[in-house]
Amino acid sequence: MSTKRLAADAVLAAFALVVFVIEAQIPVPSAIPGVKLGLANAVTLVTMSLFGKKDAAAVLFTRLILGSFFTGTAASLIYSVSGGIFCFFSMCFFFRFLTGNRLWAVSVFGAVAHNTGQLLAASFMLGSTKVFLYFPALLLSAILTGVFTGLCAQYAVAGLKSFKLK
Repeated sequence: MSTKRLAADAVLAAFALVVFVIEAQIPVPSAIPGVKLGLANAVTLVTMSLFGKKDAAAVLFTRLILGSFFTGTAASLIYSVSGGIFCFFSMCFFFRFLTGNRLWAVSVFGAVAHNTGQLLAASFMLGSTKVFLYFPALLLSAILTGVFTGLCAQYAVAGLKSFKLK
């Protein structure tokens, strides 16, 4: 890996972390726990588009670990990692088919997978499947926030392609 690419990954991870920490401080006007915009995921999607899946995984896991360290507890790390893993693998799968002007759709699938991963972690940690009653509301929020986050990533990628980052 070149020094230029390593520096770009580090900047993207730092940016994702800053966005994550700022977003964690904003109260969400929702009665459903776990609903948030997820803008840091746009950085993961931008990284995947510009540098590939390995770099995106590095940016994501750096953000997950440091983000949980700065904003939460061990339980938040479990929720973040479970959601992040589900999201990442979903985006990797759909990224093969939906790129360019359909990057927003990859984001939607990732957001749905993220919520699914977090609900599975909550079900395991709480020992109850009642948390899945939140799934319909979380599905709707994942679609809405996934479209927005994906469009942010899509436009960022279009703008960043003019730079020679690789």
